[in-house]
Amino acid sequence: MIPLFTLSNISVGDELPDLVYEVTATTVVLGALASRDWRPMHHDHDFAVNRNGTRDIFLNTPNQAAWFERYVTDWTGPFGRLGRMKFRMKGSVFPNDTMTMSGVIEGTDIDGVGCGWASLLVTLSVDDEVRTDCSVRVAIPCDVDDNPWLRRGDQWIP
Repeated sequence: MIPLFTLSNISVGDELPDLVYEVTATTVVLGALASRDWRPMHHDHDFAVNRNGTRDIFLNTPNQAAWFERYVTDWTGPFGRLGRMKFRMKGSVFPNDTMTMSGVIEGTDIDGVGCGWASLLVTLSVDDEVRTDCSVRVAIPCDVDDNPWLRRGDQWIP
């Protein structure tokens, strides 16, 4: 198998394709369950609305992290290897929201041990309002013979 992307065929400013997803109550609840987050604001509508004062139940932090991970690895294919992610939630994502994930390449480099990296800014928006932004550092093959997943020990410095 040949890598989908190598550092030589991506550039700063390139945009990743959007991922559009209709969020349902099931999306919210299953994400909370998968991360063992039993807090009621992620599964109990009455609690979320009447006790927390929110519009509805909403995506929890690990659920959003999983969506960012999916978005980036869908783009990179199986040879992309996440190094780091840092995100800031600015607003909630509720059932019946249409979530749009988009991204742009902010930088590329090769580290001291020869691993290729892409720095991305990824946003999660609802109705053109950014609800969460995420900085991502993802390893990308330097060439068709490279595979970041084969790096171990001091050859992997995320």
